Amino acid sequence: MIVCPNCNHQNPDGANQCEACYTPLPAMSSCPNCGSSVQTDATFCGQCGCDLRSSASASGEEQATASEQALPPTAVSFPDIPATVAMPALDPPEPLVQPEPVGSSASVPSTASSGASSAEAASSVSSQPVAPPAPSPIPTAPAPTPAGGGSKTQLQQQTAKLLHIQTNTELELPQQLSVIHLGKPNERIPPDIDVSGFPNSEVVSRVHADIRVEGDGFYLEDVGSANGTYVNNFPLPAGNRHRLRPGDRISLGKGDMVTFLFQIS
Repeated sequence: MIVCPNCNHQNPDGANQCEACYTPLPAMSSCPNCGSSVQTDATFCGQCGCDLRSSASASGEEQATASEQALPPTAVSFPDIPATVAMPALDPPEPLVQPEPVGSSASVPSTASSGASSAEAASSVSSQPVAPPAPSPIPTAPAPTPAGGGSKTQLQQQTAKLLHIQTNTELELPQQLSVIHLGKPNERIPPDIDVSGFPNSEVVSRVHADIRVEGDGFYLEDVGSANGTYVNNFPLPAGNRHRLRPGDRISLGKGDMVTFLFQIS
């Protein structure tokens, strides 16, 4: 069934316009994971939560790989290189420089004089005072951090809330749940956020909408309510998700009579 985004009338599959108000209907396709009917421009599947964007990109990569494999190998030709190539003439090498001859015996000091010089040098070295080795530095322990003086970085967990505009009442979203049900008491799916005590709650269905928590994101989706779900005064089609941002206005049902503001603190 295709739900009309204007009057929420349920039309048969394959219809192009609404049977009740003649509004053009969105195109539908099948979820690649569960096979349920979703809009072609939907980001997530409303039944199994499958990310339709990753499925589309995966199919595109498979088509690109198949097209690359279908291409024939390209032959590369290289130009012929002649067997003999004329080499440029090289300059003649420079003559080697001959080392200078060793000096005569007159320039070499005698054994007696060299021995006397060695003795004088040894006596001069022994007469000089020898400096003691420098002491090695003693490692010092780091100064202890005073109790209560050090500052540590602490991770703060975000808390999401719904502020009921008509009564100025804050409702904190449960942090331990990944799917939070909005509605009124029933035997099929009990609500985690019960709106039956608020004024004009008769426009809200017993199973109305869900808020899914994925990582640090909160996603709102309508689960087949009778009067629809609106975000910032725009209808949220069934099967589509909307990532909530602080300040988003959520209306359960028509007429903006049960309205909440999404907040994060």
